[in-house]
Amino acid sequence: MTPDERIDRIRGDHWIAFDRATIVLNRLTSLMEMPQQSRMPGLMVYGSSGIGKTMIAKRMASKYPTQYNAQLGATKTPILLVQAPPAPDERRFYQHILATIGAPMWGRHTVSELEVRALSHLRDMDLRMLMIDEVHNLLAGSYREQRRFLNMLRFLANDLRASLVVFGVNEALEAVRGDDQLARRLDEHYLPLWEDDVEFSRLIQTLIAAMALEQRSGLTVASLRTILKVTGGVTSRVFIMIKSLAIDAIETGEERVTDEAVQAWQPVWTKHAWNIPRQPAAAFG
Repeated sequence: MTPDERIDRIRGDHWIAFDRATIVLNRLTSLMEMPQQSRMPGLMVYGSSGIGKTMIAKRMASKYPTQYNAQLGATKTPILLVQAPPAPDERRFYQHILATIGAPMWGRHTVSELEVRALSHLRDMDLRMLMIDEVHNLLAGSYREQRRFLNMLRFLANDLRASLVVFGVNEALEAVRGDDQLARRLDEHYLPLWEDDVEFSRLIQTLIAAMALEQRSGLTVASLRTILKVTGGVTSRVFIMIKSLAIDAIETGEERVTDEAVQAWQPVWTKHAWNIPRQPAAAFG
């Protein structure tokens, strides 16, 4: 593989497994393997923006792709991943579902008509899990609109006998908890900012190893702490920094991420990135 091809691969959107994400994926897989029942349990995954929620959701959806059964002439979709509309709007949500599964309804239709059409298609697809990303968008609506939207999600899960999984930022947690019946059905999984500990050290080692550099990168504890400080413990920024350092290592022929490169690296995001709240740090082990 040429240097340019290696760099293109690093820049590409591909899955890099790390412990924290694997734990969530295992929980979601357990839900998929659970026998269907009238009240399927679900999960809410929440944390700061950029902490990795969408990445995990997309990975889970990719593990259960749509399959066409030629003998039955039917398409089966075990998991449907959709993004919540910018505000808690039932009409837009149903339209988005229909567009996502390739069955849009043109013209003006009532919410009830859109609901019937969406449910019919989702039943035919043998849906087992409905995943809603950016569920914190519901906060853009009034309290009444939020309650109606959450009630709609609960209705869908009940009618389809599918597990409901929602992903959102921390602020969405209280809104979801406001629907007692839904809150009782959704376990909660919090993804915190990374801290100065062994888990963060393993993350950096995993990411650098995935870059497939030709030389071993033995970073010091000081460099790990610099990475944590620069990124604010946000997963997406950690990925950006390590990928950038790896690309520089290939372009310069260094073929490893050095302590000097870490100290000299300049963030590509805005100066506001430095205002990310820090959590109390523990020492690396």
